[in-house]
Amino acid sequence: MKGLFVTFEGGEGAGKSSILKEISQELRDDGYPVLETREPGGIDIAEKIRDVILNPSHTSMDARTEALLYAAARRQHLVEKVIPALEEGKIVLCDRFLDSSLVYQGYARGLGIDAVHRINEFAIEDFMPELTLLFDITPEEGLMRIAANKEREQNRLDLEKVDFHEKVHEAYQKLAVDFPDRIKVINASQSFQEVKTDAIQVLRKYLPSIQK
Repeated sequence: MKGLFVTFEGGEGAGKSSILKEISQELRDDGYPVLETREPGGIDIAEKIRDVILNPSHTSMDARTEALLYAAARRQHLVEKVIPALEEGKIVLCDRFLDSSLVYQGYARGLGIDAVHRINEFAIEDFMPELTLLFDITPEEGLMRIAANKEREQNRLDLEKVDFHEKVHEAYQKLAVDFPDRIKVINASQSFQEVKTDAIQVLRKYLPSIQK
């Protein structure tokens, strides 16, 4: 495809969503065609699924149900929004993708990374990003940031105990080791500007093939 698919990953409070918006604007200022989106969500159907998944009142949701809902939202988002944008030559910056399911449902929920990957194989048909920026922060610091940010909307994942978030962090580290060509780790414990600078420097290495 003509475009570039970049995903932003990290545990709760890593700041990836805010960094994504900043990078998106910088690339637009440089003349690149950029599409911002997120998972779960990005389109009407997937946003409705997001409301179900992240609703704080849905604490009884089964782990397999959660994994299947993420995969369903991912499929619709991919075919309706992401792939068409890439075919048009856009840089797609996506807040979360498959790695989140592998980490949260596969590892932290205990379903198994391989099992969750098989569910998603049906959904994405081997479609993967060229680059994944992993914003690395300790669970303790990430949760402290969340607690300090009164404007942030609380979701069901924020209600999980610290050991859950520690498993998330551990799983991201494993994926970064397993897929070093795709996943580039960014130290998210730095200042916002430092994190943004590090992330955009990595991303720019992938931009020359993109036509402005």
